[in-house]
Amino acid sequence: MSIGVGTLAVQNVTASAGIFQTPPNFIVVFCDDLGYGDIGCFGSTKHRTPNIDFMAQEGVKFTSFYSASGLCTPSRASLMTGCYPRRIDMHVNGRKAGMKQVLFPVDPKGLNPDEITVADLLKTKGYSTACIGKWHLGDQPEFLPTKQGFDYYFGIPYSNDMGAGNKSFNYPPLPLLRNEKVIEVEPDQTLFTRRFTEETVKYIKANKTNPFFIYLAHPMPHDPPAASEEFRGKSANGIYGDAVEELDWSVGEILSALKREGLDERTLVIFTSDNGAASQWGGSNAPLSGWKGFTMEGSMRMPCVMRWPEKIKAGTVCNELSSTMDLLPTFAELSGAKTPADRIIDGRNISQLLFNPAKARSPHEVFYYCMLDQLQAVRYGKWKLHLPLEAKRKYYHREGTEKCEAKLFDLEADVAETKNVAAAHPDIVRRLLKFAEQARTDLGDGDKKGKNQRQARFVASPKPLKIDGP
Repeated sequence: MSIGVGTLAVQNVTASAGIFQTPPNFIVVFCDDLGYGDIGCFGSTKHRTPNIDFMAQEGVKFTSFYSASGLCTPSRASLMTGCYPRRIDMHVNGRKAGMKQVLFPVDPKGLNPDEITVADLLKTKGYSTACIGKWHLGDQPEFLPTKQGFDYYFGIPYSNDMGAGNKSFNYPPLPLLRNEKVIEVEPDQTLFTRRFTEETVKYIKANKTNPFFIYLAHPMPHDPPAASEEFRGKSANGIYGDAVEELDWSVGEILSALKREGLDERTLVIFTSDNGAASQWGGSNAPLSGWKGFTMEGSMRMPCVMRWPEKIKAGTVCNELSSTMDLLPTFAELSGAKTPADRIIDGRNISQLLFNPAKARSPHEVFYYCMLDQLQAVRYGKWKLHLPLEAKRKYYHREGTEKCEAKLFDLEADVAETKNVAAAHPDIVRRLLKFAEQARTDLGDGDKKGKNQRQARFVASPKPLKIDGP
């Protein structure tokens, strides 16, 4: 699907190659556990988010944009590779026993360096690449961002609650890295959003003469949420709201930096989250049901806005299904890079949804929802089927299963998934059950390995990161 001059009112487009003559910059602002209903343009009445709302006013708001998982590690793996987490074996961690949901410190498992990340892809077109913030795709040296296509890394290798301050687990001190060197341990988390934003602004200025890709993965508002003194105690929703409002400040700083450097009309900025809000901190997934870690809409349908002045029509809304997996093939299209042809990529080029949201349609026929290793639901058009399962996983963080019947929801009429209409549409149920069988063969399900599933990488003797000091 190429971008043609005849279909889009944009500047500097070559119809033959389907790319912009001046390669665009890409900035992905990826929050942690930010809910669908946590920002103003998606309905929040508690949080002041004028900068994100401004992005929506000047760009396009996606109302049916998904993460491929309701949890940190698998959602990030899918964004980086354009694949379902199970496709690349990043749906569970490398532990032999215990909690399996995400990678933990000193985990033997990580994203296979043989996978092609967004950063790897863009580097083939001369892009400078930076990962700033939370990584969570492996903390061993061979798994760090600098081994996965990024020129520069400044951040933490896993979640902000995985440090020595968490007395429930015997974690090593939380490290802050610059590239591959630990420069601090147990850094002040109240300064995370500010420091990572300042680092992003510096990178924009330093790389303004060549195309760049910045993956700004904020650790906030993940448990425990934190905010700097300027924002602490200022929101109407406690420390969680303070953290959200500082994230909005971060967006404003980035947009201002792009304008100062003359890069505003050359940069696509995307704001979204890795998964829905958790239940305990005051976040909101409204009007969706469910919380982080599960397969209800509130866990995997994300707030998303994209802004690119003079390229994306201001104030538009896209209701078509799309996902974080689509960023890799879309960035490939817009930069002139080639999407990998030697492997299955589950994402699709959604550039038409960006530039022509009123008429373009989703390139996805079906979307799959998994909890850890279990396929639990399938979406096809407006229909979502929660699969009939003899032993459905009840929790992502502990053992427990239950028997459940098929539940079919019309997401256009019932986005909160409250009215089961399976009995009235047996033909739709049968069709979605066929899709589920196809996924089980292709991707795998439970202990059954998929025929097109690739392998993560493991190290034999993982060790805590060496603390070198400043």
